Amino acid sequence: MEINIQQLVSLPLSHIQVIMTSSPEVTSINQEVLVLTTKAMELFGSPFVQYVTSYSFRHGSGKEKEALTSSDLSDTAEESEAFQFIADILPKKILASKYLKMLKEKREEEEEEENDNNDESEVDEAEFYPQKSSLVRTLLD
Repeated sequence: MEINIQQLVSLPLSHIQVIMTSSPEVTSINQEVLVLTTKAMELFGSPFVQYVTSYSFRHGSGKEKEALTSSDLSDTAEESEAFQFIADILPKKILASKYLKMLKEKREEEEEEENDNNDESEVDEAEFYPQKSSLVRTLLD
């Protein structure tokens, strides 16, 4: 009697395999490991996901809106010590325009720091070589 492996689990094995092989350290996955990991995900994952979503709904804005939002989930992951281990996979969502603005500000800060470092090196040169300070400034400008 041949057993269909997919009948042992309810989650699609191909999806779990894609997730597992997305890690750069993993090159191949044994079929037994795939089935066991999928079964463990079903046993642990389903109750865990239900608990996190109900906790987020009760403690977030879900009650008022009668809906659970991704921000409720990310707030729960950040604020609750018990769920901080999933904060990386449930980040706060931001608009692309806000992200681009943050990225631009970060680049500007880095450029300012670089310019400050260059200014400091000019001062150091002038202190060590007072007779060359005007020459150094001319070359650096």
